[in-house]
Amino acid sequence: MKYYTEDHEWVEIIGETAVVGISQFAIEEYGEVSFIELPEEGDDFIIGDRLCNMETDRYSVELCAPICGSISTVNEALADEPELLTESPEDKGWICKMVDFDASELDDMMNEDDYYKYLDSLE
Repeated sequence: MKYYTEDHEWVEIIGETAVVGISQFAIEEYGEVSFIELPEEGDDFIIGDRLCNMETDRYSVELCAPICGSISTVNEALADEPELLTESPEDKGWICKMVDFDASELDDMMNEDDYYKYLDSLE
């Protein structure tokens, strides 16, 4: 199950790992991704810290950490193929994986149904 923030980041829990990315809606709003500055493995984040920067054909975007935790893995494919974020933001375009997170922080996020209702409210 994925959890979403109002800023359109998502978190999917797989075992003891939290996979973090950006939603399809956000990519459609921001435009085609041409560059992403990835976080470093081993870095620790708290909610709201700058996780990474992304350049699109429309904007320069700062993505924030949706949960607290440590980066265990970054999606190195994005360094050479940032278009993966445009083509597959909620699958192949994941940004990083985090460990040592507090699962209770997900309680403050939206499930997929609530996120789509939230998107409808933005129109």
